[in-house]
Amino acid sequence: MRIKEHPILGKPPEKRTIEFTCDGKIIIGLEGEPIAMALEAAGILIHRYTKKHHQPRGVFCAIGRCTDCVMVVNGQPNVRTCITPLEAGMKVQTQYGVSAKDR
Repeated sequence: MRIKEHPILGKPPEKRTIEFTCDGKIIIGLEGEPIAMALEAAGILIHRYTKKHHQPRGVFCAIGRCTDCVMVVNGQPNVRTCITPLEAGMKVQTQYGVSAKDR
């Protein structure tokens, strides 16, 4: 779900629709929007699993202060998806623990 019209800010500017992948699945997002918002609009709410207890995490603060939304982006682990702008062709992966290694 995206805001189509804000009561104070009005309508957001038009953005180009682009493709990126999340765990190998092609997702459609809006260029420049935070990765986390594109994922949420696509129904993906889990971004990582904790190392010790394998508990799911997703967006918490949405301002880049915590690390709950970190994912592996283009091979780089620990990218805060709530403040990282979406670009065409990005490869986003669920993160397990604190590295790019799968479990």
